[in-house]
Amino acid sequence: MDAELAVLAGTAGTTLVTLLTTEAWQRVSDGITSLWRRAEPQRAEAISAELEVTRTDLLAARAAGDPDTDGELGAEWQGRIRRLLVAHPEEAAGLRALLDELRPVTPDAPAVTQHATASGHARVYQAGRDQHVGRS
Repeated sequence: MDAELAVLAGTAGTTLVTLLTTEAWQRVSDGITSLWRRAEPQRAEAISAELEVTRTDLLAARAAGDPDTDGELGAEWQGRIRRLLVAHPEEAAGLRALLDELRPVTPDAPAVTQHATASGHARVYQAGRDQHVGRS
């Protein structure tokens, strides 16, 4: 998979989880459901229901003071979106448009920008979170 699509899926998963407990949750849900409706219409209603479950889980976790659920659900949705983009890369533009539309309502979060250049036999390792590198 194109690294750019993987980053897009990661951003989408994080944005989705961040906004599902805000006033923008219905717009997020509608946008993600529409993405599936275009790519895999037979799954759109199930995705909509899963978004509702995710929202309920997030609200309960936050009420209970559970800080780990956000990351877990974000990773879960990142995986779903990544798999959708692998099967339907033409949906990347629609997802980017949705994220651009949601940007004004996304709570301030630290921006992470990574750039790397390698030449010769150099290796570059970058991560937005944990990274474990083993050499054999």
